[in-house]
Amino acid sequence: MNTNTVSLPPTLELNINLTDQQFFELCQNNRDLRFELTATGELIIMPPTGSETGERNADLTYQLRAWSRQNKLGKSFDSSTGFKLPLGAQRSPDASWVKMERWNALTQEERERFAPLCPDFVVELMSPNDSLEKTRAKMREYMDNGARLGWLINRQQQQVEIYRPNQKVKILQSPQTLSGENVLPGFVLNLAEIW
Repeated sequence: MNTNTVSLPPTLELNINLTDQQFFELCQNNRDLRFELTATGELIIMPPTGSETGERNADLTYQLRAWSRQNKLGKSFDSSTGFKLPLGAQRSPDASWVKMERWNALTQEERERFAPLCPDFVVELMSPNDSLEKTRAKMREYMDNGARLGWLINRQQQQVEIYRPNQKVKILQSPQTLSGENVLPGFVLNLAEIW
């Protein structure tokens, strides 16, 4: 059997109609790539992150996970976790958290696939090749779908954009820490390793 290698651009976007089952199978059959699906059916294919971004994202996920394990208020997730948002998009935030009551309301089957909800908290850590405008649009989409707090971390500019429902985005320049506010009570992200 002959196999061919396809070279994809860093981000490839296709308009395609996939059922939830087909999208799940596509993701499971191509684990070396990350996929997202917009609410309008646009398939976004993203390669793995570079080592610098991956190392920083691991630190971000580690800090969130440590806090979540300690207080048991909810479940934390890494960048390979997909969620089916209420308005139809299927997204994978770089880090996220779901309140325990919402997680427990899901069936076992829903937990094993892409959970049909928007996380309460989401983080996007920009890679050097990410589009700022597209990442901002994704953050607004999370808010429109029910997220209660979101952070867009732009390492190149050393800025953090804080998203909250029905509020203007707040931009912080070179903060050393970020507070989880009342969504993640007691969580403080140390940005020293992320910058």
